[in-house]
Amino acid sequence: MYRQGDILMIKAEEYKGDKLDSTIIQEGEATGHAHRIADPATAELFGVRGVAEFIVVNTAADIVHEDHNTITLDEGIYRIVRQREYSPRENRRVLD
Repeated sequence: MYRQGDILMIKAEEYKGDKLDSTIIQEGEATGHAHRIADPATAELFGVRGVAEFIVVNTAADIVHEDHNTITLDEGIYRIVRQREYSPRENRRVLD
């Protein structure tokens, strides 16, 4: 399991969705910065309607973001979970 800011990447057995033509895992709503794969040759993103839901790492892949330390994912499949926060009125996504 890996965490970088408001995203969590959890090991998975399989993935689903369409291959995305992007290295951006999630764009930051507050700062405009993005969680992204540093080298597109190391990993691929899969998802639905352009939203990354899985990352398939072929060889160790660095995940970078301007406001967080770089993390390195080991080879494998990871499900991408976006952190949520509780509010008495609603559950909402954390803005990074």
